[in-house]
Amino acid sequence: MSQNWSEYEVREIVKDYFDMLSKEIRRVPYKKSEHRKRLKRRLNGRSDGSVEYKHQNISAVLRALDMPFISGYKPMSNFQRMLAKVVEEYLRGTEYWKEEFEYFTTAPIGHPQQIDFAKWLEPIPQLIQAKEPKAEYLPRSAKVDYFAKEQANKLLGDRGEELVLQYEKWRLIKEDKAGLADSVEWISKDQGDGAGFDILSRNKNGTDRYIEVKTTKLGKYTPIYFSRNELRYSQKHESNYYLYRVFEFDKRPKMFESKGSLDSICDVEPLSYLGRFG
Repeated sequence: MSQNWSEYEVREIVKDYFDMLSKEIRRVPYKKSEHRKRLKRRLNGRSDGSVEYKHQNISAVLRALDMPFISGYKPMSNFQRMLAKVVEEYLRGTEYWKEEFEYFTTAPIGHPQQIDFAKWLEPIPQLIQAKEPKAEYLPRSAKVDYFAKEQANKLLGDRGEELVLQYEKWRLIKEDKAGLADSVEWISKDQGDGAGFDILSRNKNGTDRYIEVKTTKLGKYTPIYFSRNELRYSQKHESNYYLYRVFEFDKRPKMFESKGSLDSICDVEPLSYLGRFG
């Protein structure tokens, strides 16, 4: 069997991936194993592992395009250029990415169900060294950063911060620091967004803990956006600065945390520059 996927196979798996992604965005139950079983009948003897890896490649393409991807398929960046071309052609040839992805950014956001904070922490993702090729096929007018649009959703951000506020009080009480739990402050709500962090909590020894909360309905590998002010504050207070990344918010929310300046926690890509004259 040829190791390279044919264009027919690539188009079939791309179509299947978007069918699953649509269901995930709309919260329609589905089983990946059933999709894979049906899909393999149309492929050239591909193994479960090969199909899984190609789905992860599609996630990487969508992430490079700043578009939502299936949470359960961790982006794997070593993909065929043909795969990126087929994905972008699919998006360009349908109204899917406009209708479904816009729904993703505007869908109603409810309060999460009761969370067991003892079980909601996950390890921070390892930094991915391989870089995705930049998108080349979508026309400029069609390029929308859906990650940025989601993060700009104030209600989603507030719900995530509210959850972290509850978690911090729970954490301090669990550490026998109930007095410190009473001092946790929701800075972004009470003082606005200019402080450089969202939650002022306490470490076990009573020192300040500055928490920046980033919330997404997608998975843990979804990129985050932060301001120059947030970056500078994290650099100035890196010994007590924490990123709390809340993800899969409208399923069963989970979180990972990382201590230090934002540019030490993740790969930073400058998106704009200021040009002055005179």
